[in-house]
Amino acid sequence: MSWDGDRPTGIDLYYDPVVDEHVGRGPIGIVAPAWYFAPQKPDVARQGWQLAAMVSGALGGDELLGMDDPARATTLLQIAGEFADADTKARIWAMAERFIEPKWDRERGEFTLGFRLDEPHPRGQWNARSMAGWVCTEGAWGRVFNAPNLAKFGQPTVEGVDFPRVAMSEARWDGEVLHLAAAPQNASVTNSRTKVRVTNIGTTKDWQLESSSGERHPLKVVDGALDVELTVDNRIVRMRRA
Repeated sequence: MSWDGDRPTGIDLYYDPVVDEHVGRGPIGIVAPAWYFAPQKPDVARQGWQLAAMVSGALGGDELLGMDDPARATTLLQIAGEFADADTKARIWAMAERFIEPKWDRERGEFTLGFRLDEPHPRGQWNARSMAGWVCTEGAWGRVFNAPNLAKFGQPTVEGVDFPRVAMSEARWDGEVLHLAAAPQNASVTNSRTKVRVTNIGTTKDWQLESSSGERHPLKVVDGALDVELTVDNRIVRMRRA
């Protein structure tokens, strides 16, 4: 790694000592692994983000540069999730949209990015990295490792989702209430019924499900778990102790 005072300016992505070959030497060596540096070397990772943002014009100007290169676009979108504030992140995604080609496959219930590659199948790795940046809020990736939520392993847990026919757009425990929403894969599944199992419910025997309209129905504990029937309409219902 090269430094300018206490500021990192370059790093090798790979060095082969046999042939004395440096691969990725220079600033790109900081940008490319910034996502992986973030939990361990946040100062180095932030320098990578700042460099990528400066080169692309992400922090100012009317246009993003380099977004016609999917590899560069993916890197910027991913690390922006960890380092950009909400307004900057929204601006980057809005400006990148015409290059990354967002697509809905309504029948399969899939949202993907095509990156204007005109290929029959979306690039999985580039989609995964971009979507990691989309769902990430500022500093969240680093907190996964440095301040993990270990309490969740003892909290109510949803199992047995009939995926991909059904996806849980919400399955969130707030300490008192489990918020659930079952989203359909496509229109043919909408308003059908599905069952999920909720485990880690503790010793409480009396639970109830509150529908989106406010009606409450008792739930029966079987073998220390709850079998819950939901309407696949993407509307939030609430499960709580009676």
